[in-house]
Amino acid sequence: MRLSKPADPTETAEAAAPLIRFDVLLTEGFVLTEYAGVVDQLRLANRVLLRPAFAWRLLSKSGGPVSCLSDATVATEPFDMRPEADYVFVLGNSNPAHPDLSMGRVIDAYVARQTKVILLAEAAARYIEERGDTGMTTHWENRALLQEQIGLGDGSQALATERGQITTSAGMGSTVDVVLTLMARHIPTATVSTVADILLHDRIRDLGTLQPFGGKTIALTGDRELDLSIELMQANIEEPLPIADIVRLVGVSSRSLERRFRRALNARPAEYYRALRLNRANNLLLNTSMPINEIALACGFPSGFTPHYRAHFGVTPQAARRRRQQG
Repeated sequence: MRLSKPADPTETAEAAAPLIRFDVLLTEGFVLTEYAGVVDQLRLANRVLLRPAFAWRLLSKSGGPVSCLSDATVATEPFDMRPEADYVFVLGNSNPAHPDLSMGRVIDAYVARQTKVILLAEAAARYIEERGDTGMTTHWENRALLQEQIGLGDGSQALATERGQITTSAGMGSTVDVVLTLMARHIPTATVSTVADILLHDRIRDLGTLQPFGGKTIALTGDRELDLSIELMQANIEEPLPIADIVRLVGVSSRSLERRFRRALNARPAEYYRALRLNRANNLLLNTSMPINEIALACGFPSGFTPHYRAHFGVTPQAARRRRQQG
């Protein structure tokens, strides 16, 4: 009689985790940048995690094929008036007057079922116009018109504004920041950073960051010491710095650095550093033919690589590479 291998508890727990469900609402002429900003990041996160954490549906008023102005067409299902999503994104449209952007009844259906609603660019502008909420955000191109129509307030200059279940956003490139921010509520922050790295998105902007209106330079804000710590970690993957050295180079106390990491990233500095190195190793493992022992050394694991990798991803490095080759 052949006995099966006992299930790994980490892998079992991850497999049992419920999917985070996204609905993406499209109109004819939708913005392809925003579509990719939502869907491609969810896909990348699933790839980095080696498991499906996120699922999504594409919906439109009547269903069927919907095209954007960049000559891409996607297949959609009709709107669901009894949705079961955790989040719904309503994408912008190059024409803010497009009648299909008026989705008050659909948005209310999502709100009634406790779904978080994120409206991008022109979809946000239409919502603001129809609901008269002058403190929310839309893209700066739509802002001048709304200033005339309803006196849009200064609070709308941010990349995004979250108010209860409704978030309005500038859309376009800031869609990446919005999705990364949402994903960080459900998966490890180091994994989110890896998704950003794959996209060559060098910094996840806080949603309160001001939009660069017409070329105006906006001063960036953030935790300088925390950012410097992470930069030191990213620059020292092969030969990891002791946390004590990072503390000395940044010029803060160990306790202060610990508090900053826990507050902003929900992890201890050493945990975050190890996760960064494991995600770098995972990228090499899945996208190169480097031997596993060389990958381990290149990512700062002279020993103990396989146990750390399995604890983080739920499978061994060898199994992960086989899955990639078979897929």
